[in-house]
Amino acid sequence: MLTQKAFGMRAARGARWKRELGAWLVMLPGLALFAFFIWEPLAEALRLSLYEANGIRVIRFVGLDNFRSVLAQPDFWPAVGNTFRYLLWSLVIGFLLPIVLAIFIQESVRGKSLYRTAVYLPNIVPALATVFLWRYIFKSDSYGAVNMLLGTFGVPPQNWLNDASRVIPLIVVTMTWKGAGATALLYLAGLQGISPELYEAAIIDGASVRQRIVHVALPQMYNLARMLLIVQVIAVIQILYEPLVMTNGGPNNASVSLMQLVFRYAFEKFDYSRASAVSVLIALVLIALTLLYNRVNRERDY
Repeated sequence: MLTQKAFGMRAARGARWKRELGAWLVMLPGLALFAFFIWEPLAEALRLSLYEANGIRVIRFVGLDNFRSVLAQPDFWPAVGNTFRYLLWSLVIGFLLPIVLAIFIQESVRGKSLYRTAVYLPNIVPALATVFLWRYIFKSDSYGAVNMLLGTFGVPPQNWLNDASRVIPLIVVTMTWKGAGATALLYLAGLQGISPELYEAAIIDGASVRQRIVHVALPQMYNLARMLLIVQVIAVIQILYEPLVMTNGGPNNASVSLMQLVFRYAFEKFDYSRASAVSVLIALVLIALTLLYNRVNRERDY
């Protein structure tokens, strides 16, 4: 009896091992690509940040000197402040808008297909084309689209992107126009996954449209919104080509971001060690924010 039991346990372990081996073989190509394109560059950036280098060829180990040098640069702390201002404005402008669009489409009686297509159209436009388009729209002379429109009402041309107080919100508007549609469709998919019985019960209880949104739709979207929030935070902290193309970090570094500093070190000064140091600092900030976010959510769930 013991022999048969041991044989059965061995057979079960063999079958489980074969299933796990099959799963690992299926995942192996993806894991290899992930390691090659993600982990290997991360490890190389960390290594390069600790060395003095000529291009990407390391010369000698310098420890944390590259980090000290980066932190002492006059444009580093303005870039840190600007990056978090991008994050703040993206939460004010860009986080709620996709939710509003999704609810509007969900509650619409007619034209849902048209609305879905309309909100997604900006995502079809290439990213750089979008930036060039909005740079023309906010052009500061009388030929800018906004200034031309205001000129018909007798308003003089405004210095949109040349105004330090306006430039970051305007860049965030560009980012929101580009990305809000795709996010709205994700929220819309979440809304369509809500059980119709919840809506039917609310209607039977006499709930208005606003009450259905507040008490049915929004609570059911909470987990999805929580996940998309951290995705948005990670994306915004890595903002690069919008300020690079629209203002090149100006005026007077008022819109420069941390990723733009990486670009400047790597492709303008060819100082890959300092570029790697800034990249590592960005990664540490993202890791810290992610850990803080997960801890807050665990405490809230409990």
